Amino acid sequence: HNVALVAAEHLVDMLFPGVTLGIAWGNTTAEVTQAMPHVSFAGSTVVQLNGASTATESGMPYAEAIISRAAKAIGGRIVNFPVPAFFDYAETRTAMWRERSIRAVRDIGRNVDIAVFGVGSFTSPVASHVYAGGYLSKEEVAQLRADGVVGDVCTVLIRADGSYEDIEINMRTTGPSPAELAKISKRVCVVAGPAKAPALAAVLRSGAVTDLVLDDECAQAVLDLELRRRGRRMR
Repeated sequence: HNVALVAAEHLVDMLFPGVTLGIAWGNTTAEVTQAMPHVSFAGSTVVQLNGASTATESGMPYAEAIISRAAKAIGGRIVNFPVPAFFDYAETRTAMWRERSIRAVRDIGRNVDIAVFGVGSFTSPVASHVYAGGYLSKEEVAQLRADGVVGDVCTVLIRADGSYEDIEINMRTTGPSPAELAKISKRVCVVAGPAKAPALAAVLRSGAVTDLVLDDECAQAVLDLELRRRGRRMR
Protein backbone atom coordinates (compact mmCIF):
# COMPACT_ATOMS: atom_id res chain seq x y z
CA HIS A 1 0.00 0.00 0.00
CA ASN A 2 2.80 2.43 0.85
CA VAL A 3 4.61 1.67 -2.40
CA ALA A 4 1.37 2.28 -4.30
CA LEU A 5 0.91 5.64 -2.56
CA VAL A 6 4.40 6.79 -3.54
CA ALA A 7 3.93 5.51 -7.09
CA ALA A 8 0.59 7.32 -7.43
CA GLU A 9 2.13 10.60 -6.29
CA HIS A 10 5.08 10.17 -8.65
CA LEU A 11 2.76 9.31 -11.53
CA VAL A 12 0.52 12.36 -11.03
CA ASP A 13 3.63 14.58 -10.99
CA MET A 14 4.50 13.23 -14.45
CA LEU A 15 1.08 13.85 -16.02
CA PHE A 16 0.11 16.86 -18.15
CA PRO A 17 -2.91 18.05 -20.19
CA GLY A 18 -3.48 15.84 -23.22
CA VAL A 19 -1.42 12.99 -21.78
CA THR A 20 -2.01 9.40 -22.90
CA LEU A 21 -1.46 7.00 -20.02
CA GLY A 22 -1.13 3.26 -20.60
CA ILE A 23 -1.80 0.82 -17.76
CA ALA A 24 -1.17 -2.92 -17.63
CA TRP A 25 -3.64 -4.54 -15.25
CA GLY A 26 -2.41 -6.42 -12.19
CA ASN A 27 -2.51 -6.51 -8.39
CA THR A 28 0.03 -3.70 -8.08
CA THR A 29 -1.47 -1.33 -10.65
CA ALA A 30 -4.86 -1.93 -9.02
CA GLU A 31 -3.38 -0.55 -5.78
CA VAL A 32 -1.77 2.37 -7.59
CA THR A 33 -5.02 3.45 -9.26
CA GLN A 34 -6.84 3.23 -5.93
CA ALA A 35 -4.23 5.57 -4.43
CA MET A 36 -4.30 8.16 -7.24
CA PRO A 37 -5.51 11.60 -6.12
CA HIS A 38 -8.15 13.30 -8.26
CA VAL A 39 -6.31 15.86 -10.36
CA SER A 40 -7.94 16.60 -13.71
CA PHE A 41 -5.85 16.83 -16.90
CA ALA A 42 -7.82 18.15 -19.87
CA GLY A 43 -7.81 15.95 -22.96
CA SER A 44 -6.19 12.99 -21.21
CA THR A 45 -6.63 9.35 -22.21
CA VAL A 46 -6.14 6.10 -20.27
CA VAL A 47 -5.59 2.99 -22.36
CA GLN A 48 -5.48 -0.68 -21.37
CA LEU A 49 -2.14 -2.12 -22.50
CA ASN A 50 -2.91 -5.85 -22.43
CA GLY A 51 -5.91 -8.11 -22.93
CA ALA A 52 -7.73 -9.56 -19.94
CA SER A 53 -10.10 -12.38 -20.83
CA THR A 54 -9.46 -16.08 -20.17
CA ALA A 55 -10.98 -19.26 -21.53
CA THR A 56 -13.61 -19.23 -18.76
CA GLU A 57 -14.33 -15.53 -18.10
CA SER A 58 -14.07 -12.16 -19.79
CA GLY A 59 -11.58 -10.72 -17.28
CA MET A 60 -12.83 -7.30 -18.32
CA PRO A 61 -14.46 -6.24 -15.00
CA TYR A 62 -11.08 -6.59 -13.24
CA ALA A 63 -9.08 -4.76 -15.92
CA GLU A 64 -11.80 -2.19 -16.58
CA ALA A 65 -12.02 -1.29 -12.89
CA ILE A 66 -8.30 -0.45 -12.90
CA ILE A 67 -8.51 1.61 -16.10
CA SER A 68 -11.73 3.33 -15.01
CA ARG A 69 -10.32 4.40 -11.64
CA ALA A 70 -7.30 5.97 -13.31
CA ALA A 71 -9.46 7.72 -15.92
CA LYS A 72 -11.82 9.05 -13.25
CA ALA A 73 -8.87 10.33 -11.20
CA ILE A 74 -7.42 12.37 -14.06
CA GLY A 75 -10.66 13.17 -15.89
CA GLY A 76 -9.68 11.23 -18.97
CA ARG A 77 -11.39 9.09 -21.58
CA ILE A 78 -11.03 5.29 -21.53
CA VAL A 79 -9.72 3.01 -24.28
CA ASN A 80 -10.27 -0.67 -23.50
CA PHE A 81 -8.46 -3.55 -25.19
CA PRO A 82 -11.14 -6.25 -25.76
CA VAL A 83 -8.94 -9.29 -26.43
CA PRO A 84 -7.75 -12.29 -24.36
CA ALA A 85 -4.67 -12.04 -22.17
CA PHE A 86 -3.30 -14.95 -24.23
CA PHE A 87 -4.60 -16.27 -27.52
CA ASP A 88 -4.75 -20.05 -27.95
CA TYR A 89 -2.88 -19.87 -31.23
CA ALA A 90 -0.22 -17.52 -32.55
CA GLU A 91 -2.04 -17.50 -35.89
CA THR A 92 -5.14 -16.09 -34.20
CA ARG A 93 -3.14 -13.21 -32.75
CA THR A 94 -1.63 -12.48 -36.16
CA ALA A 95 -5.11 -12.33 -37.70
CA MET A 96 -6.52 -10.18 -34.89
CA TRP A 97 -3.66 -7.70 -35.16
CA ARG A 98 -4.78 -7.06 -38.76
CA GLU A 99 -8.29 -6.02 -37.67
CA ARG A 100 -8.68 -2.24 -37.88
CA SER A 101 -10.48 -1.88 -34.54
CA ILE A 102 -7.80 -3.85 -32.69
CA ARG A 103 -4.98 -2.19 -34.59
CA ALA A 104 -6.32 1.22 -33.55
CA VAL A 105 -6.20 0.31 -29.85
CA ARG A 106 -2.72 -1.20 -30.20
CA ASP A 107 -1.49 1.93 -31.95
CA ILE A 108 -2.69 4.06 -29.03
CA GLY A 109 -1.18 1.65 -26.50
CA ARG A 110 2.21 1.48 -28.21
CA ASN A 111 2.42 5.28 -28.47
CA VAL A 112 1.43 6.34 -24.95
CA ASP A 113 3.34 9.10 -23.19
CA ILE A 114 3.61 7.11 -19.96
CA ALA A 115 3.21 3.39 -19.28
CA VAL A 116 2.54 2.01 -15.79
CA PHE A 117 2.97 -1.66 -14.94
CA GLY A 118 3.94 -4.08 -12.22
CA VAL A 119 5.94 -7.29 -12.35
CA GLY A 120 4.41 -10.75 -12.13
CA SER A 121 6.43 -13.31 -10.20
CA PHE A 122 6.37 -17.07 -9.82
CA THR A 123 7.82 -16.75 -6.30
CA SER A 124 5.66 -14.05 -4.71
CA PRO A 125 3.60 -15.16 -1.66
CA VAL A 126 0.75 -13.04 -3.05
CA ALA A 127 0.17 -14.78 -6.37
CA SER A 128 0.32 -12.46 -9.37
CA HIS A 129 -3.08 -12.20 -11.02
CA VAL A 130 -1.85 -13.67 -14.30
CA TYR A 131 -0.96 -16.91 -12.47
CA ALA A 132 -3.82 -16.99 -9.96
CA GLY A 133 -6.61 -15.86 -12.28
CA GLY A 134 -6.77 -18.86 -14.60
CA TYR A 135 -4.89 -17.23 -17.46
CA LEU A 136 -2.38 -20.08 -17.69
CA SER A 137 -2.95 -23.82 -17.31
CA LYS A 138 -0.94 -25.90 -14.84
CA GLU A 139 0.82 -27.51 -17.78
CA GLU A 140 1.78 -24.12 -19.20
CA VAL A 141 3.11 -22.92 -15.83
CA ALA A 142 5.16 -26.13 -15.49
CA GLN A 143 6.59 -25.65 -18.97
CA LEU A 144 7.48 -22.02 -18.21
CA ARG A 145 9.31 -23.05 -15.03
CA ALA A 146 11.24 -25.66 -17.00
CA ASP A 147 12.13 -22.97 -19.53
CA GLY A 148 13.66 -20.78 -16.82
CA VAL A 149 10.89 -18.18 -16.69
CA VAL A 150 10.85 -16.19 -13.43
CA GLY A 151 7.94 -13.84 -14.06
CA ASP A 152 6.32 -11.48 -16.52
CA VAL A 153 5.94 -7.84 -17.46
CA CYS A 154 2.65 -6.83 -19.11
CA THR A 155 1.91 -10.60 -19.52
CA VAL A 156 5.11 -11.13 -21.50
CA LEU A 157 6.95 -14.02 -19.83
CA ILE A 158 10.62 -13.44 -19.11
CA ARG A 159 13.69 -15.42 -18.01
CA ALA A 160 16.18 -14.41 -15.32
CA ASP A 161 18.61 -13.06 -17.92
CA GLY A 162 15.94 -10.77 -19.40
CA SER A 163 15.34 -12.85 -22.54
CA TYR A 164 11.81 -13.52 -23.77
CA GLU A 165 11.74 -13.58 -27.58
CA ASP A 166 11.84 -17.37 -28.08
CA ILE A 167 9.31 -18.32 -25.37
CA GLU A 168 6.39 -19.92 -27.19
CA ILE A 169 3.59 -18.38 -25.15
CA ASN A 170 4.90 -14.90 -25.92
CA MET A 171 3.87 -15.54 -29.52
CA ARG A 172 0.30 -15.60 -28.15
CA THR A 173 0.35 -12.88 -25.50
CA THR A 174 -1.32 -9.49 -26.04
CA GLY A 175 0.78 -7.18 -23.87
CA PRO A 176 3.63 -5.00 -25.14
CA SER A 177 7.04 -6.65 -25.16
CA PRO A 178 10.04 -5.04 -23.41
CA ALA A 179 11.25 -3.92 -26.86
CA GLU A 180 7.90 -2.23 -27.51
CA LEU A 181 7.90 -0.68 -24.03
CA ALA A 182 11.39 0.68 -24.68
CA LYS A 183 9.95 2.94 -27.39
CA ILE A 184 7.80 4.70 -24.76
CA SER A 185 9.62 7.63 -23.16
CA LYS A 186 8.39 7.04 -19.59
CA ARG A 187 7.86 3.49 -18.24
CA VAL A 188 6.94 3.38 -14.56
CA CYS A 189 7.40 -0.01 -12.88
CA VAL A 190 5.92 -0.51 -9.41
CA VAL A 191 7.00 -3.48 -7.28
CA ALA A 192 6.57 -4.47 -3.63
CA GLY A 193 8.10 -7.33 -1.67
CA PRO A 194 11.47 -9.12 -1.79
CA ALA A 195 9.91 -12.23 -3.34
CA LYS A 196 9.53 -10.28 -6.58
CA ALA A 197 13.26 -9.53 -6.77
CA PRO A 198 14.16 -12.30 -9.31
CA ALA A 199 11.38 -11.22 -11.66
CA LEU A 200 12.18 -7.53 -11.23
CA ALA A 201 15.88 -8.12 -11.93
CA ALA A 202 14.89 -9.89 -15.15
CA VAL A 203 12.62 -7.03 -16.21
CA LEU A 204 15.34 -4.48 -15.48
CA ARG A 205 17.78 -6.46 -17.62
CA SER A 206 15.27 -6.41 -20.48
CA GLY A 207 15.39 -2.61 -20.64
CA ALA A 208 11.67 -2.16 -20.02
CA VAL A 209 11.92 0.36 -17.15
CA THR A 210 12.79 4.05 -16.88
CA ASP A 211 11.18 4.84 -13.51
CA LEU A 212 11.11 2.34 -10.64
CA VAL A 213 9.10 2.56 -7.41
CA LEU A 214 9.75 -0.20 -4.88
CA ASP A 215 10.24 -0.89 -1.18
CA ASP A 216 13.67 -1.13 0.44
CA GLU A 217 13.46 -4.89 1.04
CA CYS A 218 12.85 -5.59 -2.63
CA ALA A 219 15.62 -3.17 -3.62
CA GLN A 220 18.08 -4.93 -1.31
CA ALA A 221 17.05 -8.33 -2.62
CA VAL A 222 17.68 -7.19 -6.22
CA LEU A 223 21.12 -5.86 -5.25
CA ASP A 224 21.95 -9.13 -3.48
CA LEU A 225 20.97 -11.10 -6.58
CA GLU A 226 23.22 -8.94 -8.74
CA LEU A 227 26.16 -9.28 -6.34
CA ARG A 228 25.78 -13.07 -6.36
CA ARG A 229 25.57 -13.06 -10.16
CA ARG A 230 28.74 -11.01 -10.45
CA GLY A 231 30.46 -13.25 -7.91
CA ARG A 232 29.68 -16.31 -10.02
CA ARG A 233 31.08 -14.52 -13.08
CA MET A 234 34.32 -13.65 -11.28
CA ARG A 235 34.82 -17.25 -10.17
